[in-house]
Formats: sequence, structure tokens, C-alpha cells
Amino acid sequence: MARPRTPNGRARRANERLTLEYPEAECELDHEDAFQLLAATILSAQSTDVGVNKATPGLFARFPDAWSLSEVNPEDVEPLVDTIGLFRQKSKSLVGMARMLVEDYEGEVPSAMADLVRLPGVGRKTANVVRSVALGQPGLPVDTHVKRLSNLLGLTTETDPVKIEMELNPMVPAAERGDFSLRLILHGRRVCSARAPSCGECVLNDFCPSSRI
Repeated sequence: MARPRTPNGRARRANERLTLEYPEAECELDHEDAFQLLAATILSAQSTDVGVNKATPGLFARFPDAWSLSEVNPEDVEPLVDTIGLFRQKSKSLVGMARMLVEDYEGEVPSAMADLVRLPGVGRKTANVVRSVALGQPGLPVDTHVKRLSNLLGLTTETDPVKIEMELNPMVPAAERGDFSLRLILHGRRVCSARAPSCGECVLNDFCPSSRI
């Protein structure tokens, strides 16, 4: 098979290979609905999914929906998430998010990007996670792994996450963007780590411009 020579070609080939490598790729934040995923993703900023998953069972047992969370103060949330970095600011964001959902969206998580990024603590990455994982909408979250691998693969030279998202979006079918992001993240965690990439085990090494083989 000919080696792809353009960013579009490399993106298509990477999407094909990673789909075969990680057919069951899933979001690793535990959740039962869009509200829980939104809250967990807000908490996950600069924190690990493992750490968030340890805190959210207690949080969701106490506050299972936007209505219950909207009625308390951030100080009531803090003890439930104080094992997570920046927990005070994140508690404020969670309560503010819940109040806006109740006041403006009848307690439901909206699907439009413009509505999601209005919510406290929600940027494009969080909005794209919720859209693609919980709401069945196109969304390509750009985290540190997606940023790093898309640069290593020569898909983009941008460093700003929003610009990376805008460049990658046309390269991947809309319905596959969320899964493509999830698979890049898994590949970054399991094979192409920042400190010690395992190029010899990488299914993309025959066309990756950064391969050390």
C-alpha cells in the first residue's frame, strides 16, 4: 500500500488503522447520562480519568441531576471532589453549570456547541466530549494526546487546540470524529507516549513522519 503523502491521506490511514487497533474505544470517564458526563469532564481538566472516577460516585449519589446540584453552594460540593486538582474552582463551575442548565435549558444538557460553551467550566474540548460521547453529535475533542499525535503524524502544524480541531475536522467523517479522538488518546496512552514512544509496536510507523524506525 502506497505511503500517504498528504495530511488528509495520513489522517484517513490513521483513522482506518486505529479503528482496527481499538475497535471498542470508549470514553474512560464513568457516567450514565449526558449530565454526569458533563460534570465528570469539567472535573477532568488537569486531572486523570482514574482520579475523577473515584470521586464521581459520591458526587452523583448526592447530586444525580442538574436540579439537585443547582440548589446547593460550591462549598457543599467541595468535600466530594477535594481529591481532584483545582477542586474549589471546579466546584464553582459545577454549581454554576447546573444553575444555568435549570434556568436556561429546563435542566437538560443542550447539544449545540454555542449553548454548551456558555456553561461555566465548559470549553470546546469539554463540549466536544459531551456532544460526541453522550449526545450523538459530531465532535472532535483535542486534548494533549490528540494535539501531540496530530503533530507527530504531520496532520497539522498548529499548536492551538481550536485551530487543530478546525484542521482535523474536514479530514475525518463527521460521524467518526469523536471515535478518532478517543483512539488517538488511547494510542497516546498505550503506545505513543510522550516520554518513550514505542515506534516498533506502532501500527502507524510505516507512514508516520516522526517514526524512529
